Amino acid sequence: MTLSFQAAVAGRGFDVALTVRPGETVAVMGPNGAGKSTLLAGIAGLLRPDSGRAELNGRTLFDLDGSRHTWSPPHNRGTALLAQEPLLFPHLSVLDNVAFGPRSAGVSRSEAKERALRLLVDVEADHLAARRPAELSGGQAQRVAVARALAADPALLLLDEPLAALDIHSAPLLRRLFKRVLAGRQAIIVTHDVLDALMLADRVVILEGGRIAEEGPTRTVLERPRSSFAAGLAGLNFVPGTLDGTGVRTDGGLRIAGHDDEPGQLPTPGGFGVAVFPPSAVSVFLTDAHGSPRNSFAVTITDLEPHGDQVRVRAGSLAADITPAASADLALVPGMTVHFVVKAAAVSVYGT
Repeated sequence: MTLSFQAAVAGRGFDVALTVRPGETVAVMGPNGAGKSTLLAGIAGLLRPDSGRAELNGRTLFDLDGSRHTWSPPHNRGTALLAQEPLLFPHLSVLDNVAFGPRSAGVSRSEAKERALRLLVDVEADHLAARRPAELSGGQAQRVAVARALAADPALLLLDEPLAALDIHSAPLLRRLFKRVLAGRQAIIVTHDVLDALMLADRVVILEGGRIAEEGPTRTVLERPRSSFAAGLAGLNFVPGTLDGTGVRTDGGLRIAGHDDEPGQLPTPGGFGVAVFPPSAVSVFLTDAHGSPRNSFAVTITDLEPHGDQVRVRAGSLAADITPAASADLALVPGMTVHFVVKAAAVSVYGT
């Protein structure tokens, strides 16, 4: 699938070009308001962009750039949208819910029910065939919704945070189900959960402000993030600035020294780059701590919060993880000025 479209939604601009290869699952992530739902709605035909075009396996979904506009209605696009809520027809049985798509496409009643039953077996929900949606748990209903989406045999499956409404017991089971049913399928999944991206997606796209901030193989984006949002997903501190030798200098004059994990890849000094390091690598001192292998800079504590068996010390967009004993010894409180110290060897520096 190839897609390029522009739109103005709620006064915000949206301009995205995206390709999904056959058999590939792409995770779309980003902060609230980044345009993730706009992207899915445009592909599914629920939103008409101002301009652009989209093609799915050689078939034009829409083309609004030429003099003769092409626009395929949602039911004729070969896509299926699976949302957070299952949205099953309450008056139909589970089996009839799944058979609804094939029946709407002209498949005979018997063949549609045979297909529906096979898919219910695939999602381990065939024992629910005679039930109505009101008799299902959240996890069961979402399994049925997956089967219903697949029953239409879509060329592209669109998933809009399908695990967000599930409890902590149902979500892992559904995640394993999605891993199985998405294998070899063309799909786009919008998610806020980094675990979904790692388990289900071949590639991740980060949207910010209606634009693609970065994209690439899931592990590469999370290991070497080039946007603050991706760094946050990976749990890393992220300091953008200008490349200065083996370090980065911020607009405020702070220089953080580090190293490049891929020698020879660092662009010419003066270009834009980032310094990335984990909170666990940061020590907290009450006074400045100088030393050639260390970075030391003053920060103001904005928050203290539990983080596993550690205390996470937040200072704006930066964070340090220290032991509760260390936090007590330093008598840390919000509003206090301290020094974050991190060894250069723990800081990755690379261009963006």
